Amino acid sequence: MRIDRRGLLFGGTVSAALVAGGARKARSASPLKIGLVLPMTGPFASTGRASETAVRLWLEERGGRIAGRTVELLVRDDTGVADTGRRLAQELVVREGVDVLMGFGLTPIALACAPIAEQAGKLMVVTAAATSIITERASVIVRTSFTLPQATLGIARWAPKNGLSSAVSLVSDYAPGHDAEKAFEQLFTAAGGTVLEKLRAPLQSPDFAPLLQRAKDAKPQALFVFVPSGVGAQLMKQAAERDLAGAGIRLIGTGDLTDDDILPQMGEVAIGTTTSHHYSAAHPSPENERFQANYQRLSGGRRPNFMAVGAWDGMELVARALERTGGDAEGKKLVEAAKGLSWTSPRGPIAIDPATRDIVQDIYIRRVERGKDGELWNVEIDRIPAVADPVKAGLVR
Repeated sequence: MRIDRRGLLFGGTVSAALVAGGARKARSASPLKIGLVLPMTGPFASTGRASETAVRLWLEERGGRIAGRTVELLVRDDTGVADTGRRLAQELVVREGVDVLMGFGLTPIALACAPIAEQAGKLMVVTAAATSIITERASVIVRTSFTLPQATLGIARWAPKNGLSSAVSLVSDYAPGHDAEKAFEQLFTAAGGTVLEKLRAPLQSPDFAPLLQRAKDAKPQALFVFVPSGVGAQLMKQAAERDLAGAGIRLIGTGDLTDDDILPQMGEVAIGTTTSHHYSAAHPSPENERFQANYQRLSGGRRPNFMAVGAWDGMELVARALERTGGDAEGKKLVEAAKGLSWTSPRGPIAIDPATRDIVQDIYIRRVERGKDGELWNVEIDRIPAVADPVKAGLVR
């Protein structure tokens, strides 16, 4: 099914028999406009592709309607640039009259768009960006993705308990990377570990080779890595070239490193890499089995990743909040309706913290293994239930 980047109308008209009262009838008969702002081209295009596919799948399975209203989806390509994202969000609000803004693949774009959503009073659902502060930048933001400290908590606590007492951290040099670096150092140290060195790689066109050599020279037991979705394959290749494994250095990190979308192409070098994250395509549940099968059908065989599940749950959040408001898409009402929502996602049980508007979810320890099908998978080996953002919970300062 081809997507029209300028907007796609799902479903048909709403029967007047389903609506009570004149005002409610008019509201329910009008399409619900959702503006999806994502990097569809450029170095982070995999985020946009996965997110859009999940949104289209959600709509397909529900006949293109939410709370009796047809959905008009307007997809806009921010190319991974904050100024472009801000301009597109402004156009979606002013020219297109969208009811909901959604997506935001990178933190700088989410932060740039937050004032627009706040001023317009539009619900802004962050389905990808992961810096802790995002929900604090506008009262209309609700997040269905994760925070980097949330994902980092699992591996930072697991590593010292499993013989890894010294580490070097290597992160991408932007806000989520800074979050991951700080969270790993504080949580790893609190669990008895020692961080020997902290390294940062440029976000755009990174060359990890010299940083990996510095990490190797420090002789840690583990190298903790955070890089954005899609960049892990390059780092993994360069780590193999420097034979970190031969030097006795275990590769650990957040799940972005072994993104399900690109893991099958990483090869033998990825086997044994241990990460913590909130979703794996290998998660054993009926909800995930169905999600994965239908996503692969719609995407031409690609696996869903954590970006996809964030977008899927973003649509679920909008639907459940709109049901609570009786179809009223006024932003503040939707935000209030979203607070405290909980449901079983393909990733497992999730909830929206009413105090922070951030997601609470299980965090899984995963190890890359070759499955019976011969492909690489992030196999869950442990679980930490109901993890809130550690920064807002006071565990990371």
